[in-house]
Amino acid sequence: MGTNTQARHSRFTGRAAAAGLLLAAVALVPACAGTSAAATGTGFGPYQGGFQDSNWGGYVATGSFGTISGSWTEPHATCNSSNDLFAPWVGLDGYGSQTVEQTGVQTDCSSGSPVLSAWYEMYPAAPVYWNDPVSEGDSITAKVVSNGGGSYTLTLTDNTKGWTEHVSQNLGAHNASAEAVIESPTQSYPSFSKLDFSGVTVDGKSFDATNPQAFTSGGYTPGPLSGGSFSMTPSGTVRAPHTPAERPPVIRY
Repeated sequence: MGTNTQARHSRFTGRAAAAGLLLAAVALVPACAGTSAAATGTGFGPYQGGFQDSNWGGYVATGSFGTISGSWTEPHATCNSSNDLFAPWVGLDGYGSQTVEQTGVQTDCSSGSPVLSAWYEMYPAAPVYWNDPVSEGDSITAKVVSNGGGSYTLTLTDNTKGWTEHVSQNLGAHNASAEAVIESPTQSYPSFSKLDFSGVTVDGKSFDATNPQAFTSGGYTPGPLSGGSFSMTPSGTVRAPHTPAERPPVIRY
């Protein structure tokens, strides 16, 4: 375990105690990956619609999906507090279901400066970090594939740095949604002017074809979706993405 991974492990444990957030302890660490955050660490998870805001910002499609892929550019972020934490990611499930298969890049401000880390998560297990360098301005491509029978393959590539990570995991999930979003588990975002998603496809088709819903999170709003591309920018206001009648159905296990 490297020093940076140990530091992240400690920070996530501290955040969990402060926030009172508990995740199920499920061992999903493959040999090729870095050490996971503590089982009680702050994790990226299912959609949680609030009265004025959502924990997800971006686009979410509902239906039966087997694959999502997409790219984004890591923005220049400015930390406003040590509680700032967010990640862009793509994944399956989480909107109306209680599992999420997701991968992306986290920006953590607990040190006072942005620290970027590549990760994946098979929620409700804790995030697992890869020990690969990521910098602002890097072009990232992520892909999550359902192989059937509860098997998933998650792939994350830093096109700028030239590395790729793959992991295969099993999880009893429903493939009930597909999403390309930003999320802050601490409900505290750093500041950035724009984050561009591009080339988002679901089951080999442009994301647009799934008629996804738009969500605002932490004052960041998605622009128009065109050809699988959109930008997250500060909106200056926080609005409710749904009325209570439009909340996602809960899939029972």
